[in-house]
Amino acid sequence: MAQINMLGVSKRFGDLEVISDTTLEIKDGEFTVFVGPSGCGKSTLLRLLAGLDELTSGEINLNNQRIDHLAPAKRGLAMVFQSYALYPHMTVYQNMSYALKVAKEQKTVIDEKVKKAAEILQLSEYLDRKPKELSGGQRQRVAIGRAIVREPKVFLFDEPLSNLDAKLRVQMRIELTKLHKKLKTTMIYVTHDQVEAMTMADKIVVINNGRVEQVGAPLELYRRPANQFVAGFIGSPAMNFFSGVIKDVTTTGVHFDINNSGTSIFVKCPSADVSIGEKIQFGVRPEHFIFTKKTDQIITGKVYAVERLGGETYIYMSSETEEDVIVHCNGDREVKIGEKIDVGFSIEDCHLFNSKGWAIR
Repeated sequence: MAQINMLGVSKRFGDLEVISDTTLEIKDGEFTVFVGPSGCGKSTLLRLLAGLDELTSGEINLNNQRIDHLAPAKRGLAMVFQSYALYPHMTVYQNMSYALKVAKEQKTVIDEKVKKAAEILQLSEYLDRKPKELSGGQRQRVAIGRAIVREPKVFLFDEPLSNLDAKLRVQMRIELTKLHKKLKTTMIYVTHDQVEAMTMADKIVVINNGRVEQVGAPLELYRRPANQFVAGFIGSPAMNFFSGVIKDVTTTGVHFDINNSGTSIFVKCPSADVSIGEKIQFGVRPEHFIFTKKTDQIITGKVYAVERLGGETYIYMSSETEEDVIVHCNGDREVKIGEKIDVGFSIEDCHLFNSKGWAIR
């Protein structure tokens, strides 16, 4: 069992508040991902959990026992950093066993734990090698193995894949997911890459400016973002946003114009708390545009860039409503730069946000 509860956690450096009154529950066995832009406070929150930084206020509990007053080594947590931080003069075996030797474990116990971890991470044939003889992915696995042998209650990962190339990052994402399924241990993972968050997490915690914006399963955040920040951060490429003005509010929904263009749209949202004349944002994901006029609405634009990846195409265009638009479509779409095109979308796939950035349901 390894359940973590953070209650009113905050952190200040002088007058700068980097974590603000955060209350969060992480259940036993969950793979939880902290995601957000650089400088949002996600790594600081992880360091507070690990005991590398002290709380300004609040408390952290592990299995209903308060741990924020304990030294890092006493918390039962193991952290894997962005840099591998391996001892270059030691072999893989020596790197993985070092913490156990410091803790004065018996040699037979150390040998058993190291070999078991090496087998899980497919490092058995590399135990006699030194870090310089390993690839980046292998070094990262050694760093993870060094954490595994300690048999922690919770694993903490601080952007562990950032130093790897694109192909290796994909491979290591899969390896970490498999490792979680095998160990069935609570894992908390920090990244600024929302693709990593979407593909690896049981639960995502979206952080912005030291505050938790939304917590939920990956597809829950994708389908029902709580606000415009989450909507724009979750999903790749990011959601397209159009400015609008509320023209009418009824018991069943709202009518609004996109960017005063005369394009009027009605969206069903019976509980909408908006007023006539209020400025809003209207969001459409790139993958929800389709090349047909048999849709609820059409947006016309002029293409200024095309990215062809073989199995998919990204089209960038300037719309008649003055916003730039990204369109994602499957296959190799024959579109030329300078061409004027129409793309349609269904109202059911769209999102509305009020003047404060919160979702209108």
